[in-house]
Amino acid sequence: MKSSGLHSHNSGAKILRSPLKKGSVTFATLFFLLIFIITGLISSSWTNSSTISVGDVSTKERIISKEDRRTPKRIAIPLNCSNGNETQTCPANYPSTFETREDDELSSNSTCPDHFRWIYEDLKPFKATGITRDMVERAKKTAHFRLVIVKGKVYVEKYKKSIQTRDVFTLWGILQLLRRYPGRLPDLELMFDCNDRPVIPSRDHRGPNTTAPPPLFRYCGDPLTLDIVFPDWSFWGWAEINIKPWENILKDIKEGNNRVKWMEREPYAYWKGNPFVAETRKDLLTCNVTDNQDWNARLFIQDWIQESQQGFKQSNVASQCTYRYKIYIEGYAWSVSEKYILACDSVTLFVKTNFYDFFTRSLQPVHHFWPIRDDDKCRSIKFAVDWGNNHKQKAQAIGKAASDFIQEELRMDYIYDYMFHLLNEYAKLLRFEPKIPVGAVELCSETMVCHADESEKKFMMESLEKGPSITSPCTMPPPYDPHALGAFLRRTFNSIKQVETWERRYWENLNKQQ
Repeated sequence: MKSSGLHSHNSGAKILRSPLKKGSVTFATLFFLLIFIITGLISSSWTNSSTISVGDVSTKERIISKEDRRTPKRIAIPLNCSNGNETQTCPANYPSTFETREDDELSSNSTCPDHFRWIYEDLKPFKATGITRDMVERAKKTAHFRLVIVKGKVYVEKYKKSIQTRDVFTLWGILQLLRRYPGRLPDLELMFDCNDRPVIPSRDHRGPNTTAPPPLFRYCGDPLTLDIVFPDWSFWGWAEINIKPWENILKDIKEGNNRVKWMEREPYAYWKGNPFVAETRKDLLTCNVTDNQDWNARLFIQDWIQESQQGFKQSNVASQCTYRYKIYIEGYAWSVSEKYILACDSVTLFVKTNFYDFFTRSLQPVHHFWPIRDDDKCRSIKFAVDWGNNHKQKAQAIGKAASDFIQEELRMDYIYDYMFHLLNEYAKLLRFEPKIPVGAVELCSETMVCHADESEKKFMMESLEKGPSITSPCTMPPPYDPHALGAFLRRTFNSIKQVETWERRYWENLNKQQ
């Protein structure tokens, strides 16, 4: 099509350059001007008429240009903060529905990314029995809050304060979901635990004589538990350590990637963090470079107290994409740092993980990341870096695959769609009518942001959904069939074993040479 268009344009240029008879330009100009005026008058009379109809569609509707149909306006919902009023209430005029252009390319008819399929797996333990009120109440034991949605409004019953502002920004994210898709979430009740480690052991709920597991939402899971995994709070900002909302961070990291190309980066493995939250991180520090040994690792301790006192000048994640390799290692459980590391274009060296968040189960070894042994970290890191520096094109492709995944399949649109589908699928399993608990508080964007402190308010306003989306959520992919899921898991396992085999041979050959 492009070549055809260029050919047509060039032909037209030749026609314009060809000789014209005397007086022909004046005649042509007058002729086309007359046609333009007549057409404009007819179009104006049709457009201004609202009474002429053809069938059920008015002439005005029939002549809307294709461009107008393809650029629907997004309605903004302004925040209404009462000046100086300590008792902030929720506006009564929130929209309860929203319209999308289902007949054009802006409508989201695309299928959601593959990691959405894990929603079915996380909810599978509740499929046979459904979810009863008793099951929800049993999840209260460790929960920080109960979330209730009734007729499109959000109510919260708080039980205890979470670490830092995890609960605040989790609730803020859910409120933004409702601003994005008003009227589209069903009534539901759920319990949310903001701590790190999952707490619902699967072994306690196996067999015919055991009770059904309590449904408990949190930020990560592991193969031995049944907690339901939900996007973490930092997608809307992490005020305590000055990490901006995800949409802005993604742009910053993309610019950072372009500043230092992969081939120009330091040819070592980089990590910076708090090593004192887990023994495995303390062990990692033994791999740092010394006068006697270089394991190809450059490791730095992050002192968050000092950083906060110095204005977080040394903790900008977008400025840390200057090494070819970056290490991801878990802390007390899964770590929020994971997504920032994967976005960097560097090869992510994954020290063997025990936990997963909502998207990492779809990442593939040697395609999105390089696996590192947790029982022999130093030698494993040295081999990974040596392999990458000797196979630069392949290593660069691994880093690019991960950052592409983060930029494309983990953009904020898909975070909201994941939340939307997870809550909808969860609500389908409820076998009771959600009720507003006595003492629960109605929550909306105004009640959260209008009296928030400055650091929280800054990130809330940056991550505020301006109004209803002009597109529908992506379409859920089908669940994994057992054969396909088994094949995927075997492929993951075999890829890790293949790397371990390469690593073992590398050290065997190196020892023979010495």
